[in-house]
Amino acid sequence: MGMGIPLTVVHTKLQKLYKPPRTFLNHTTAFQLLVATLLSAQCTDAVVNRVTNELFKDYPDPKNFAKLTQSALEKSIHSTGFFRTKAKHILALSRIILRQHNGKVPQTMEELTALPGIGRKTACIILFAAFGKTEGIAVDTHVMRLARRLGLTKHKDTKKIEIDLMSQLPRTYWGAITPLLIMHGRAICTARSRRCAECVFARSCASSLVRGRKDRAAQ
Repeated sequence: MGMGIPLTVVHTKLQKLYKPPRTFLNHTTAFQLLVATLLSAQCTDAVVNRVTNELFKDYPDPKNFAKLTQSALEKSIHSTGFFRTKAKHILALSRIILRQHNGKVPQTMEELTALPGIGRKTACIILFAAFGKTEGIAVDTHVMRLARRLGLTKHKDTKKIEIDLMSQLPRTYWGAITPLLIMHGRAICTARSRRCAECVFARSCASSLVRGRKDRAAQ
C-alpha cells in the first residue's frame, strides 16, 4: 500500500514480542473449534471459553449436538449473545457434518463456508488452527483496527482488507499474522486508546501519537 510499515516488518517485530497460540479459543477437536469460533461472533474469547468449558463436557461432538433441542442449546450458550441464531446454526451444521461429511469437519474453504453461520473469517481460523492450512487472513476487529492504524490498508470492508494484507505478506505467514495482531491489539493498540509511547512501531506507524498523527482507524 505504501502508506505505512511493510507488513513483513510488522510480522517480524510482533513475532519477537509475542508467542500466541493458533487460536485463543479452547478446544480439543476441529469440531469443537468450529462451534467455539461460531460462538465468538460479537462475544469475547473469555466468555466463549467459559461457556464451552461446560458445553463440551456434555456435548463433545456433532452426534451429541445433533440430539439437542434448540431451547436446550440456547440456554447453554445464552451468555455469548445472539444465542438463538447461533444455536440454530450449530444444530444445523452438526447435522450436515454428520450427514454429508461422515462426522468430520471439512478441510476446504468452499465446504466450510457452505455450512450455516460459517463465513470466510471463521473458515480461515478453522483451516489454520485445526488443519495448518493457510487459505486466507482472518480479519476480526483487532486486525481491522491495526491494519488501518498501521497504514496497511485504507479500506473498512473486511474482504478488501484481507486482500490488501494477503498481497503484502508471504502465504506461509497468513495464518500466524492474525493472532499476532490480536495480541498487540489487546496489549498496546487497543480500541479505547493508542498507547503509542509503549509501542514498537511508535516511530513508524501512520497513526502514531508520538509522531502527532491522527488515528487512521477512526477515519
